[in-house]
This record gives sequence, structure tokens and C-alpha cells, in this order.
Amino acid sequence: MAVLVGAFAAHGAGPGVKTLLTTGAQYQMVHAVLAVVCSIWPGRSSLVSIAGWLAAVGGLVFCLSLSLIALLSLGAMGIVAPIGGLLMIAAWLSLAIAAFRTTSASA
Repeated sequence: MAVLVGAFAAHGAGPGVKTLLTTGAQYQMVHAVLAVVCSIWPGRSSLVSIAGWLAAVGGLVFCLSLSLIALLSLGAMGIVAPIGGLLMIAAWLSLAIAAFRTTSASA
């Protein structure tokens, strides 16, 4: 979805929606990569798995809500976008906590 939205933003979107689509696509792509990294994390804990799911779902919710705002003028989705943002933040915090626990346990 991130590639599709990004390509449309680059080649087919008007200037009024280009920024929303580009932002959504970039955030989704970064968090898709984070989800993949979490899935192959060596010796991953349940917290790392949770971080991966939070990243994937948060990126999808954020990108989809921005896309709906941009393409269908659904301003009400502006309420949903921060939920995706909070899920992405929670993913990074979960991963940081998991990394800290791993570091503390090996010290």
C-alpha cells in the first residue's frame, strides 16, 4: 500500500493532496520495515513481537486515514490519524524497552 500511495502521490496526485499522501506513504514504509525487523529479531521477546504488530497496524491506520482525507475529503478521518500515530509511537517505545531489558539482562 505504501508503494502504491507513494507512486500516486508522485505521479498522479494534485498539489493539494500530494503532501498528505507522501507523508502517509513514508510513515507506512518505515513502519513496515520496522515490523519486518521485529519479526526476524534474534531471540525476540513477546515485547518485540508486540512492537512489530504495533508498527504494522499503526502505519496502516495512519496511511489509510491520511489517504482517505486526501482522496475522499473525509475530514472525519483526522480523528483516526492520531490513533495510528500513537500506535507507531508505542511500537518504538516497546522496542526501546525490549532493547533495554536485553542490555540489562546481559550486563
